[in-house]
Amino acid sequence: MAKKNSSHFHTFLLWILLFSFAKLSKSLPLSTSSRWILDDKTGSRVKLTCVNWVGHLEPLVVEGLQKKPLPYIVDNVALMGFNCVRLTWATFMFTRENYGNLTVRESLNQLSLDGSVAGIAMNNPQLLDATVVEVQKAVVYELGRKNIMVILDNHVSKPQWCCGGDDGNGFFGDEFFDPKEWLQGLAAVANLYKDAPNVVAMSMRNELRGPRQNTNDWYEYIPQGAAAIHGENPSLLIIVSGLGYETDLSFVKEKPLVLNFTNKLVYEAHWYAFDTPWQIWLSQTNQICAQRSQRFADHSAFVVSSSKPVPLFLSEFGADQRGGNEADNRYLSCLLAFVAEHDLDWALWTLQGSYILRQGVVELEEVYGMFDVNWDHIRNSTLSRRLQLVKQIIWDPKSNNTTHSKLYHPQSGLCAQIGNNGSVRGSDCQSPGRWKQQEAGSSIQLEAEAEGTFGCLRAVGDGQPATVSSDCGNQTTLWKLVSSSQLHIAAQGGYLCLEMNSSDSVVVTRKCLCLDENSNDVPNCAENPEGQWFKLVPTNES
Repeated sequence: MAKKNSSHFHTFLLWILLFSFAKLSKSLPLSTSSRWILDDKTGSRVKLTCVNWVGHLEPLVVEGLQKKPLPYIVDNVALMGFNCVRLTWATFMFTRENYGNLTVRESLNQLSLDGSVAGIAMNNPQLLDATVVEVQKAVVYELGRKNIMVILDNHVSKPQWCCGGDDGNGFFGDEFFDPKEWLQGLAAVANLYKDAPNVVAMSMRNELRGPRQNTNDWYEYIPQGAAAIHGENPSLLIIVSGLGYETDLSFVKEKPLVLNFTNKLVYEAHWYAFDTPWQIWLSQTNQICAQRSQRFADHSAFVVSSSKPVPLFLSEFGADQRGGNEADNRYLSCLLAFVAEHDLDWALWTLQGSYILRQGVVELEEVYGMFDVNWDHIRNSTLSRRLQLVKQIIWDPKSNNTTHSKLYHPQSGLCAQIGNNGSVRGSDCQSPGRWKQQEAGSSIQLEAEAEGTFGCLRAVGDGQPATVSSDCGNQTTLWKLVSSSQLHIAAQGGYLCLEMNSSDSVVVTRKCLCLDENSNDVPNCAENPEGQWFKLVPTNES
């Protein structure tokens, strides 16, 4: 496709390409083995801990360039602790000249976005008269400068907000979703980035959906899409979605996907709170957490534990980061407990704090965004803390270390550690306590730095700090999981549960919330049990 550009932009792009390649230190590309993603050269595990960044909407411009300089945005992605960006794109941008040949200025002008033109002229003047494809390349290579991997996600065909069941973008044969054009776009993008080492994967299509969706067409076209990508760029991981807005891969249990290459397949799935009425998240928190977790396991996460396991990439999850959506808050704790326990690769929705144009609204705020509406600050600093454990490699397939557990509190993002006078408190999950429980109903032991056991977790009384005791034989040191969520850890008898004080992060024991005298869920509960949710997360970290 012919490009409109200026010598100024080409000089800029050449510089950024050379600088990015010189700085990129990861041993890429990547491959898969069993359920893990590995560095091809070293064989070590690489865990994708990503953030989504949108570039598939009508302006055809990656969001935020009208707000801040590109290096500022990318530097902040690194500072937020993400090692990867899932960058969304629209097929038409690479298959139709009247889309891909547009300069940024032309694309914005035809939508009467004068303010965005002025914003890019001020923050990224070198990009204003580059084509939209060249700007996408500049974003990718700037991410490479900070050693940030990129997953190129084919979000839609026609540039627009996603997703609706009848938006013409949902499934093969829909109004805007021509399979032949889709294959052409996949091949073009794979080829475009074959010399970009930080582009490690392509996601074939976001959220297949709508009344036309069916498994026969899925099995016909998904292998063709994979072949189109692999034929142009065999180093890339191929990320494949299921049906039902990326909530259902269950059909591959009976009929596994067969591709003409190996060690590159990754499945993806999405999990949000809004598929369940918010009232249920508030009144039946334990029950709905259990139900949603089991559904995700049955329909998506089973791929990591099947007889022929495949990596699973949780490519979208997220919550209202303003903090006031209580249903979202509880859902996120439930999800993080699951992600930590299964050590999944993931991508948070989303980076952008606003959109140039979304659904007809100029500068619409994105309350799920890491940035605030003006891209000045992180919207919610506590979220980074909540993500700290799931950013770590919890399970290393190459490690020979003995297994222990981290006692994780997903609401705070902290892990339990021994404090002063034998008390227990939440701490950074980088170096938390090493806990072990041999079987349900037994003691939870804290290992010392040297071999042997330091002591056992002990319930002292209602409202009292939990302690670590050398006496591991009485009822106050025996613990079991209660509630359908399996996130309450109760002393034998089921009356007292672990809870983390929000004020000082001290772990105490209090009456178990939302449970009856037999430790069963009550039908409806006005209290929030989230502060009592803990997960013993197995790890072989040293």
